[in-house]
Amino acid sequence: MRWLIPAAGLALAGCNIPSEFLQRMESQAKYEYYETSEFWADGRAMRTPPEGTVPRERPVGNPGLTTGRVNGTLVSSIPLELNHEVLALGQKKYNIVCSQCHGRLGDGNSVVAENMALRLPPSLLQLSDKPDGHFFVAVTEGYGVMPSFAGELNIQERWAVVAYVRALQQARNSQAGGQPLPQENR
Repeated sequence: MRWLIPAAGLALAGCNIPSEFLQRMESQAKYEYYETSEFWADGRAMRTPPEGTVPRERPVGNPGLTTGRVNGTLVSSIPLELNHEVLALGQKKYNIVCSQCHGRLGDGNSVVAENMALRLPPSLLQLSDKPDGHFFVAVTEGYGVMPSFAGELNIQERWAVVAYVRALQQARNSQAGGQPLPQENR
């Protein structure tokens, strides 16, 4: 009985299976960019997409929400309703994805940062003058040596992380009574 599986494998290996059967997608008829086509009256293989279709690479909806920019300008405020759940999600995702380099407090102090040779991650606390869209775009597209985290964080999670970074900045730059610290104490 033990010899049955290896024998079946050897028998299948000896079969003459046509390569067209195994490589159908690779060998299928297709046109490359700018090739001519006899099928279409104008002779072009490249076609204009049907009206009303949207490429999957282009986000749909509010560009401020999906890209962090409106008409090429970074958005100045988070386009989500901020509440406890959003901040909790932002804290969770920040601690998972961002804190390894930027530190748990956003100050750029972490074990990973200590071992970076090229460039240290910036203290997020010192970037409070940047618009909210700056942080969203950095997480989405990457920034400097930081890669994009769009694959790890969806749009809502990225904005939640931005909200949490703003909470870290506000907590660091204020006194116990909620008053801003004088500039020399920051």
